[in-house]
Amino acid sequence: MNEKINAERAQEELEKGYAQAEALLKDTDKVEKLLQKLERKFKEIPIAGNALANLPVMVSLVRSYIKKQYTDIPIGTIIAVVSSIAYVVSPIDLIPDFIPFVGYLDDAAVIAACWKLVRSDIKDYEKWRRENRPTAQQTIEGAN
Repeated sequence: MNEKINAERAQEELEKGYAQAEALLKDTDKVEKLLQKLERKFKEIPIAGNALANLPVMVSLVRSYIKKQYTDIPIGTIIAVVSSIAYVVSPIDLIPDFIPFVGYLDDAAVIAACWKLVRSDIKDYEKWRRENRPTAQQTIEGAN
């Protein structure tokens, strides 16, 4: 029962950020700053857990989207992902992050709620990323 309450609350927190995430997507500099904040915060988490382990691919998706490299994705998916990232980096959340270990449970719950909604779209993105990854030779040629 408690797990269901947490999942419902995580879903509510995710949805609260949709409007802010949609506005944020209009400013690529702000999105990039948000992603950098997330990366710094992710490095501070001692035990990331399964849900937070999905963050790198979510960050990669947003970067590819804002660079217009990968746009074949519903805008609702991007909004949900940006909303969950914004929640994780926000200093104001359900459980303060400074509380050892427990402080990241709400972050993980919001990421898990988002993942549940967008998993198939992210799997499509991962497939696209594998198929479009430059070879080492292309990378060397591009640098020259």
